[in-house]
Amino acid sequence: MARQTRAQRRARRQAQQESAGLTQRARQRQAQIRPAQPVKTQTGQRRVPGSGGRRFAFESWAELKKVEWPTQSQVIQGTVVVLIACLIVGVYLYASDQIFKRLVEHVFLR
Repeated sequence: MARQTRAQRRARRQAQQESAGLTQRARQRQAQIRPAQPVKTQTGQRRVPGSGGRRFAFESWAELKKVEWPTQSQVIQGTVVVLIACLIVGVYLYASDQIFKRLVEHVFLR
């Protein structure tokens, strides 16, 4: 038996659909593949119902409820760690500056 051409397969499928009609499952699948288009305003921008500042505020508030906020002791501990790291880096940069300052003054400028 020879292979069917694309046109023959399409014609056979169309004849089957016309005779039996689309089944409920096929309609659901077709709706999944091609969802309904969102409403467009006259300016050409998409307008989704319920969008805007109010929806943004509600979604932001919902996200903030999900956040695990640190306790006071965790905040203090984190602040101390940052201050100590800044102090160490500051001392290192100061010492490096003094060493390079003397190197430049005594070696390169003389």
